[in-house]
Amino acid sequence: MATATIQSVTQTEKAGLFTICFEGDSYNEFQKFITKSDEDVELLPDLQEILRVIRRMVEELGFLERLFRPEGKMRDRVAAIPVTSNKLRLYCLRLSDGVLIVGNGGRKKTRTYNESDELSGYVLTLQKLDALLRAAEKKGVISIENTTIAGIDDKTFDI
Repeated sequence: MATATIQSVTQTEKAGLFTICFEGDSYNEFQKFITKSDEDVELLPDLQEILRVIRRMVEELGFLERLFRPEGKMRDRVAAIPVTSNKLRLYCLRLSDGVLIVGNGGRKKTRTYNESDELSGYVLTLQKLDALLRAAEKKGVISIENTTIAGIDDKTFDI
């Protein structure tokens, strides 16, 4: 079990982008994803496309449901940002049209994420976080408000 916090990546009038930071790590999960993908020449076009799509969502569109590929289970909010080549996956939690938590991801070498220990681990982490966030929302500890997560700044989660 690891302790994590939710950090803001960027905020605009349209959307708030957040990520996960595990205690003791120098980089948050989104930074790890970018660094790892940037080092693989074959994945660079997919990474650039994912970052372009995220930028457009943050600046213009918001995090509309139709822009994501559902991943995980029916009961959770885990999704991926699809790219045309299907080589790279970035997993995230789409909390609303205005709030997205990006996690980590990697090269998709198998038919499903379940067949990859690495990708399955990222999805499982987001599923656990989603359950903890839902419980915190139900208790009124945090709330999703437009483009932010109210009350999240001082919260830690044991994932």
